[in-house]
Amino acid sequence: MPSCSPDCCLLRAVEIVKIFSEDGIGKVVEIPADMTARDLCQLLVYKSHCVDDNSWALVEHHPLLGLERCLEDHELVVQVQASMNSDSRFLFRKNYAKYEFFRSPLTFFPEHMVAWCQETNRTIPPSQLLKNFLATSSCPEIQGYLYVKEVARKSWKKVYLFLRRSGLYCSTKGSSKEPRHLQLLADLEDSNIFTVITGKKQHGAPTDYGFCIKPNKGRGELKELRMLCAEDEQARTCWMTAFRVFKYGIVLYQNYKIPQQRKTLLSHFSAPVRSVSENSLVAMDFSGRIGRVIDNPVEAQSAALEEGHAWRKRNQRMNILGSHSPLHHSSLSSVIHIAQLWFHGRITREESHRIIHQQGQVDGLFLLRVSQSNPKAFVLTLCHHQKIKHFQILPCEEDGQIFFSLDDGATKFTDLIQLVEFYQLNRGVLPCKLKHPCTVVAL
Repeated sequence: MPSCSPDCCLLRAVEIVKIFSEDGIGKVVEIPADMTARDLCQLLVYKSHCVDDNSWALVEHHPLLGLERCLEDHELVVQVQASMNSDSRFLFRKNYAKYEFFRSPLTFFPEHMVAWCQETNRTIPPSQLLKNFLATSSCPEIQGYLYVKEVARKSWKKVYLFLRRSGLYCSTKGSSKEPRHLQLLADLEDSNIFTVITGKKQHGAPTDYGFCIKPNKGRGELKELRMLCAEDEQARTCWMTAFRVFKYGIVLYQNYKIPQQRKTLLSHFSAPVRSVSENSLVAMDFSGRIGRVIDNPVEAQSAALEEGHAWRKRNQRMNILGSHSPLHHSSLSSVIHIAQLWFHGRITREESHRIIHQQGQVDGLFLLRVSQSNPKAFVLTLCHHQKIKHFQILPCEEDGQIFFSLDDGATKFTDLIQLVEFYQLNRGVLPCKLKHPCTVVAL
């Protein structure tokens, strides 16, 4: 039998993967068979010239089943693709919540759902909570009521469930934990957990907070899925996050730490170096006949503030003088935001909810869109405590100039970029600062 040349072996190790962006456009990528989801995201970030903030994810999407999940960073893309149906696809999108539970575990694991807290009637520190979930020697448990879709039937039944490392169990007698009352519903080892995106419409779910456990080796049929439904978003997030932690354990923490370790490593080699000219910059006073260096820091700060006021006055005069030009300030301020990643144009309220849901529902996740009720206004859609809120941005006129405000004119901005930058630094009337822009990138 002829031996395989090195070139031939190399060709066999390359696989073809098609990735879709949010606009439905697909891109074919050649990847090695051992490429992880994280590495593929890094490649797509590079090819698409995106900002690499370690929040990009590869999504396994099943349109016919109405399911999707974010691949874990360590998963091999080719292996996942081999288990997908012909109608399934990979999506490239933001997911700010992928590792958010490491930063604020109590938000993701409320005490009333953690068995240890309930049994001891004690509040557990966040660091200890994570250690219990990650340590293989501990036996953490999530508990609570969920709606479960009965197999081969359209009906849903509310039952008390327990999630452990060994699997998902339901109690056949109230909330009893006795082994004789526990029935195994799903195994974690050979399954993955998915968000149900068409729960009410396709599966008759009682709420909008559906998720399901899908076996890896199944044929992707509805009867193979263990369909579940929570009462609210916090409960769904808790069950789904706990499933990931119980299934992968310390590997998730390692995935979370890798970007931070790379950032620390790079900072030693790429620390910003100031130029000679920057290092020689000093505050100067030119009010007299000759200039002098300002040594007093308080005086230097005062001079900077005065210069800022003078600059604003000059800018206002230039706006007035330029208002008669074909592209005066007011017309520029009404279009300057169009190229910003956080601006999504004329999307509906429901569409803004869908995008926020898809990209993680973390505090400070936001986007701006054109108002449906007032064509001259805009809307800030913001996520806080896993709830989505909307704030109308209205135009207001002062001295012939158009400003934008979301607090009835108390704080005014010349354009939407200025408004967003302000609320990224200041909470103002908002429940939290703007932190994470909803971004849709074309591949």
